[in-house]
Amino acid sequence: MRIRPYLIAAAVTVVAGSAMAEDKPRAMQGMSMPEATNPASQAYLQAMDAMNKSMQGMIPTNDPSMDFVMMMKPHHQAAVDMAQAYLKAGKDPELLKMAKDIVASQEKEIKKMNEWEAKHKM
Repeated sequence: MRIRPYLIAAAVTVVAGSAMAEDKPRAMQGMSMPEATNPASQAYLQAMDAMNKSMQGMIPTNDPSMDFVMMMKPHHQAAVDMAQAYLKAGKDPELLKMAKDIVASQEKEIKKMNEWEAKHKM
């Protein structure tokens, strides 16, 4: 098997980039933003970081349905975590209602995806 030089270059770039960015939360890598000092903003970044860490370790099954469920669950969980953080800190009535709706709908969908996944394990 012949390895193409551009694949080696791409791999080196990825490894070097992730090594240099290890001190930043994964959700912030590549971004130039001020530090989050507000607890809610910190919670949003932590939710994104947890989602990214979870998704990075995933190995595609090449089954579009299983991969969809596998990758959507952490995405939905991050939405729940962010909405819960807003419910603790937020004040805007419209956004508070939206956050409540997000928690209810995303938790329901996570439950359905868990059930689907259990029925369709490979």
